[in-house]
Amino acid sequence: MKPQYKETEAKFNKAIAALEYEFSSIRAGRANPVVLDKLTVDYYGAPTKINQLASVSVQEARVLVIQPYDSTVLKEIEKAILASDIGINPQNDGKLIRLNFPPLTEERRRDLCKQIQKEAENAKVAIRSVRRDAIEEFKAQKKKSEITEDDLKICEKDIQEATDKYCKDIDAIAKRKEAEIMEI
Repeated sequence: MKPQYKETEAKFNKAIAALEYEFSSIRAGRANPVVLDKLTVDYYGAPTKINQLASVSVQEARVLVIQPYDSTVLKEIEKAILASDIGINPQNDGKLIRLNFPPLTEERRRDLCKQIQKEAENAKVAIRSVRRDAIEEFKAQKKKSEITEDDLKICEKDIQEATDKYCKDIDAIAKRKEAEIMEI
């Protein structure tokens, strides 16, 4: 993209990065500590992320181990996991918590694919919102006579082309994630 579009391109890239982060938290049958990133535990009255309260590690391909730094918070971590939508029952042995990731059922895979499509659509909405804001900014510049009508048309065309490219990138990322879910 041209230099005058740097801010718009940065926003496009931010939307893509947010989508990839969302996809990393969708469990694909393998143990991944990222699935716990959204969970918070009430720790002395303050909502605190699990990875700030405990060491989270992958013991085996399908087993995640959570070892709290303070053993008094073990029950709270267990409650947070049970209350979440992860769909895994924690196993508490008094010192640490194990999360055994079961193999995905066909029904769960389809649900995850629907979730992937929903997240991809949300990212496309964000991309289109960035496009709208950028075009409005160029129209404001045209109104102030900072750019010509021809410049405005060129900017609109360039921004639309970038929008189309990023939407295709989102589709490709979603397809890859769906393939990952379905192949396991």
